[in-house]
Amino acid sequence: MPKHFEEAPGLYHDPVPETEGYVFNQTMMRIKDPERSLDFYTRVLGMHLIRKLDFPEMKFTLYFLGYLDDRQLQSVPGDDAHRTTYTFGREAMLELTHNWGTENDEDFAYHNGNDEPQGFGHIGIAVPDVYSASDRFEKLGVEFVKKPDDGKMKGLSFIKDPDGYWIEILQPDMLEKNRKKD
Repeated sequence: MPKHFEEAPGLYHDPVPETEGYVFNQTMMRIKDPERSLDFYTRVLGMHLIRKLDFPEMKFTLYFLGYLDDRQLQSVPGDDAHRTTYTFGREAMLELTHNWGTENDEDFAYHNGNDEPQGFGHIGIAVPDVYSASDRFEKLGVEFVKKPDDGKMKGLSFIKDPDGYWIEILQPDMLEKNRKKD
């Protein structure tokens, strides 16, 4: 079985047994106001808050969110310690970090990574139908960077969360569908 499914400069092709069992667990983004952000990620994007960890001595809170189907929801441990282990063993978690007090500072804002100087770009959420998801986001008053038929790349959109971070909304089979039309 190949290690990589494409070729690109810099790929390392030998096995790395020391990394067996590694899991890409989380992407962390700092948020100004947890109430606004949690509403957005749970109501607008439908994520589940799996674990909340407060660190009073350092004055910050971590919120771990992810997507769980009904079967997965049944397997989340109720015990805090076991749920923490579960959280840190899952794939693709979103960690929102709130530094206490930022929500009370009108002028406070985090850099979204897309303004100059550019750095972080976006996170991506796969949806069954990008057009119906985008219609729903529009009805909910979500700010768009790009709607599905804007620009050269058709069939994907970009929205902003309450802190201005970009979220790509994509349909997994859209590139394949668009290639068949050409």
